[in-house]
Parts: sequence; structure tokens; C-alpha cells
Amino acid sequence: MRRTMMFLPGNNPNMIINGGILGSDSVILDLEDAVAPDQKDAARELVKNALESVDFGGCEIIVRINALDTPYWVDDLEAVIPLKPDMIMPTKVSGAEYCRTLSAKMDEIEEKCGIPVGTIKLIPLLETAIGIENAFAIATSTPRMEALYLGAEDLTADLRCKRTKEGNEILYARGRLVTAARAAGIEAYDTPFTDVEDLEGLAKDAAFAKSLGYTGKAVISPRHVETVNRIFSPTIAEVDHAKAVFRAIEEAKRQGKGAISLNGKMVDAPIVMRARLVLENAKAMGMEVEEI
Repeated sequence: MRRTMMFLPGNNPNMIINGGILGSDSVILDLEDAVAPDQKDAARELVKNALESVDFGGCEIIVRINALDTPYWVDDLEAVIPLKPDMIMPTKVSGAEYCRTLSAKMDEIEEKCGIPVGTIKLIPLLETAIGIENAFAIATSTPRMEALYLGAEDLTADLRCKRTKEGNEILYARGRLVTAARAAGIEAYDTPFTDVEDLEGLAKDAAFAKSLGYTGKAVISPRHVETVNRIFSPTIAEVDHAKAVFRAIEEAKRQGKGAISLNGKMVDAPIVMRARLVLENAKAMGMEVEEI
């Protein structure tokens, strides 16, 4: 289950060392925005050493690399791919060809290192107008594709609008990205909420993203992890309802009924699909869930 993805600056050894105890499901070791140009080599070496020696406590490990129009991205890949992070997060992704170019280089490095080609997945960062418009092409560009991730700060700069807590300016982009991801059969992750102190605003923003269909949300502060995890976790009431759906299905089968109802409402395919997803997520969290 990937509810939270916590950014850890690639040039901050203290944060990286403590990454596994911050409570997030994934950690993003950042070689891009968090690192000044004159610190790229040092950060890359630090991240490489961390992948070799730091215990991240079972967290999924993602490395955000530099954009393909910089001189850094190949060195980033050659440093980290031999150590098999779970995913690579490319930045400023503009279209399908961008991802295919990146994937081809990953093929080359994996093969050279004796890693089965395609092992390391991609979660591209869509943070430009052209990237949003090409979301579905990006989502279907390579078998490595695991999810799409929305980056609102750079996107609003590209759109020439103000980034607000309310997020009306990114509503279209949020909808476009999650629709493209779901159409491609992959996951969608929301942009961070950047006000570290406003936990109420964070909860509202995360709940709205969940209502649109997002699987989880990136965070930039350890203070945000608990709230986002809670919002994107199934509630006890949701789990109980999902269990009731499957009990109703079993009872209908026992009675030989074709139509199924629960609390006076018909149980159709979308309801069953949502119930199954709730129980799968609950099971991933370690909650007691019978086999379905």
C-alpha cells in the first residue's frame, strides 16, 4: 500500500538516515530540486551510499533523478540502478518519447548489471502543461510504468497562475492525470500540500484528492505523514461495509438469487469492485480481513 511518499533531500544525510522511521510507505531520495547544481555529484554519492547501507525499514524506495535535458540524468541512473531501488521518478516529463528514452537507458544499465530488464519501475512526475496534456501517452509509453505523479508547483509556474491552498487552479490537471492513470491501469499520486503548519488544510486537500480517485499523496514534511496516511486508509466503517457486501453476495448465492441487495440498495459490479479494493487495502495495512 502506497499512501504517502516522503521526499528526502539527496544532500541531507540526517533526513536520509532517519527515512525509515518517519512513517511513510515510500521514501523519495531526491537528486533534483532539493540539490543545487554544485552539489549534484556529492548528493548522488550520498544517495548511492544510502541505498547500499541504510535500513529504510521496509519502505519502498524511489529515486527522483534530474531531467533529461540536464547533464546529470545518466550519471544518476548509473549510480543508483545497480542498487535496485523500487522506482525511478523522472522529472519534467513531457511525453511518451521522454519515457521511452529513459527506459532504454535503464534497459542498458540493468542488462549490464545482471538485473532482469524491466525490474525497476517508473513513476514520472508530470509538472508542465505539455506533460498534463500528454498524460495518457506517458502512462502507456513503457511496461515499466507504475504510476503517474502530479507536481503542482512547477505546473502552476508553467501555467502562469498562482498556487493556492484551495487548488482550483490545478483541478483540471488533477482530473486529467487521474483519468489517464486509471485508463492505463496504473496508480495516481497527488502533489504535496506545502504549508507545513496547516494540518487542517492538509486533511481537506488530501480528502479531496482521494475523492477524485488518487491512491495517495506525496509529502514534504514528517508532520504530514500521519494525516495523509489516515486519509488514504480505509476506515473501520468502510471495511465493515465492504465485508457486508461480500456476505450479501455469499447469501445470495446460497439462496440461488441473481439479484443482490444490501440495506435496500442493489449491489452491482462497481460496488463490488470498490468493496474489494477496500478489503485489499485493509489487508495490506495488516487489518483482519477474511479471504475474498
